[in-house]
Amino acid sequence: MKQLYDGKTKTVLLDEETGVVNLLFKDSATGEDGVFDPGSNTVGGSVEGKGKAGLTVSCYFFELMEKNGIPTHYLGSDIEKGLMQVRQLTVPPLEFVLRYETAGSMCRRFDLPEGIVFDPCYKEVTLKSDAQGDPLISERLCIMKGILREGQYDEALDIVERVGAVLRDELATLNLKLIDFKIEVGYDESGKMYVVDEITPDIWRVRDENGNIPNQIDCTQMLLKKLGK
Repeated sequence: MKQLYDGKTKTVLLDEETGVVNLLFKDSATGEDGVFDPGSNTVGGSVEGKGKAGLTVSCYFFELMEKNGIPTHYLGSDIEKGLMQVRQLTVPPLEFVLRYETAGSMCRRFDLPEGIVFDPCYKEVTLKSDAQGDPLISERLCIMKGILREGQYDEALDIVERVGAVLRDELATLNLKLIDFKIEVGYDESGKMYVVDEITPDIWRVRDENGNIPNQIDCTQMLLKKLGK
């Protein structure tokens, strides 16, 4: 396969014979100095088997989103090879963030204490750029830069809220409270939008019954146990 892009936790590959795009889930995890943190922009280490585990969880959540009427890029998977087959879409360099309470980078950026509840939820969009520190970006700038079409900014924010409702209910079955998460979106030639990339503990922050925030490795194991994997 031809490599199209190599990211922190996944590699994007093109099967040139079939034209199908594949995501290879890697064993790397975001964090710093060996401490795992889904909100980090750097790789903090590697955990054997994390890629296949993350793929298993992501397939489950993409299928759950589809059942709830939320379009995704998911087409199928080969768990043993760590590959997910996905639609070919235009994916802008953006992350759509939903926060139910203050945590992480928001507290650092705006000098806020953690745990302030948002009602309604707080949504924001950041430009994916490690060099620029993933700055917040407005609809006007997205259109000016040619990375979104008119109306897609608000449509994506509506999608992230719908994803949040499904995620929050599902995680509640594990006695986990969703704090915040981020997704990516893509769109086809007609402009239809889809949830892309992944839906795993790498994209969210949760709080357990004791008020602790489990890292993405521990959270993945909880989900695999629930799924009987």
